[in-house]
Amino acid sequence: MRFMVIVKATADSEAGVMPSTEMLTQMGQFNEQLVNAGVMQAGEGLHPSSKGARVRFSGANRTVIDGPFTETKELIAGFWLWKCASLQEAIEWVKKCPNPMLTESEIEIRQVFDTEDFGAELTPELREQEERLRQKVGGGGG
Repeated sequence: MRFMVIVKATADSEAGVMPSTEMLTQMGQFNEQLVNAGVMQAGEGLHPSSKGARVRFSGANRTVIDGPFTETKELIAGFWLWKCASLQEAIEWVKKCPNPMLTESEIEIRQVFDTEDFGAELTPELREQEERLRQKVGGGGG
């Protein structure tokens, strides 16, 4: 199973406060444990929403909304993509994670859909296309 592990933003991360050397060292050590265990597939931190944009879809219309976005608790400051045997395993890894923020923070864990999850709606042709695209981007996955 694959899981998106989402580091929620805080007022500090949205203000562009960068992590200390100590924090970067702790996160580097944690990431090394994840890689050595075969869990971590990807992971990145994100710039504040002030450097981003959203595109809202309404029928055929597209509206671009420039950041920053006001609801900090709904924003993402970073993510990992992990491969774990279960949600419980992912939870156990998150519990070992150093606090990624200077203040109280939250990490959300969401299972990533695998190809099998889409059932008959994902026709053999669509499955072939999906597999071809995954191979091109080097993604494996499900």
